Amino acid sequence: MTLRLSVIGTGYLGATHAACMAELGFEVIGLDVDPAKIATLRSGTVPFYEPGLDDVLRRNIEEGRLTFTTSFEEVAEFADVHFVCVGTPQAAGAQKADMAQVFGSIAALTPHLRPGALVVGKSTVPVGTAEQIEARLTKTAPAGVEVAWNPEFLREGYAVQDTLHPDRLVVGVTSQRAEALLREVYAPIIAEGVPFLVTDFPTAELVKVAANAFLATKISFINAMAEVCEAAGADVAQLADAIGLDPRIGRRFLSAGLGFGGGCLPKDIRAFMARAGELGAEDAVAFLREVDQINLRQRAHVVDLAREVLGGAFRDRRITVLGASFKPDSDDVRDSPSLDVAVAMSNAGARVVVHDPKGLVNAERVYPHMTYEPDLGAALAAAELVVLGTEWAEYTALDPAAIGAGIVGRTVIDARNALDPEAWRNAGWTYRALGRPTA
Repeated sequence: MTLRLSVIGTGYLGATHAACMAELGFEVIGLDVDPAKIATLRSGTVPFYEPGLDDVLRRNIEEGRLTFTTSFEEVAEFADVHFVCVGTPQAAGAQKADMAQVFGSIAALTPHLRPGALVVGKSTVPVGTAEQIEARLTKTAPAGVEVAWNPEFLREGYAVQDTLHPDRLVVGVTSQRAEALLREVYAPIIAEGVPFLVTDFPTAELVKVAANAFLATKISFINAMAEVCEAAGADVAQLADAIGLDPRIGRRFLSAGLGFGGGCLPKDIRAFMARAGELGAEDAVAFLREVDQINLRQRAHVVDLAREVLGGAFRDRRITVLGASFKPDSDDVRDSPSLDVAVAMSNAGARVVVHDPKGLVNAERVYPHMTYEPDLGAALAAAELVVLGTEWAEYTALDPAAIGAGIVGRTVIDARNALDPEAWRNAGWTYRALGRPTA
């Protein structure tokens, strides 16, 4: 009998996982407690922007492999394997993760589980969570119900590719049966030669947060070097190229700029620090506090640089900020560095106009007092300063000579080090960037 799957939670992770598992040929049912979200998904529309996901969703709905519901009872009756993909946001007023959605979904699912069901966590959680869930299910679930942990490694903008063709699969299990079931789920992917790593619960839970902590550290390292380069008159882009050629280091994630944001890296490293403290290992990850601070400092640094190039004051100066989403190919504005910079300059008195190809609706929900312009030409018109905050391809491909005609002040701050300084300077622009020489 072919396994049938459920996905609990249809946010970014869950909707992607459900659609992609159906794409692999499984019958899949997705669950969410938000009826409006379920209605949107049933109509074949993804409630967020992710390249390629709309097509995968619609195709599998039309072919009958993918359905959605708000009923835990229906999900439990339908599926053999249940993937828990709910959110673990940063807790209000604390560094640790808010686990209400994880434990709430488990509590709602447990009374309806069939004997032998496998509950697989994919959410990013504090180490020790899987054991807590297993202990709860042992007391209340039917015989044979098991737990496994299978961390996700999705990159926004590449989520479909990362799900269907990942660079590794990690499963934390306590039985050969659980391992066998997950090997069956991922058989088409394993057949491509993707490494399938079997671990215990704590290791599987730590893999995602450890990876995010490393990436955050690498990003903050090069941003720290950018500060040193500015003080010394060096060029951080050339520095990154040089050290990136060392195969032990590599060039990826060594681009100095505004730093990281979004719904994962910032909250994950803070939750990691909080959990390490609970385990008595706080000193081992104390360096992550500085990683976090360096990252936040970059945003303030861009605001200071903007104030400097405008002669020391923001009042009534027209500034165009290119980018509201935290990264290109996404409409996610959670903890967006670019949007933070725009808000800070606006609060200081500047007349800020924000453009983004996909993120303006979400940005306006969070900061309704800001000015948003969906037309790029209109957003750039009459600007005294242009700040590149998110490196969308349409921004990095801009012709500085062509857009300069309607600009009041030809000054650009390349807060992502994504533009060609020579091309912009040759077109008559004053070009500034973090960790780069002024001329």
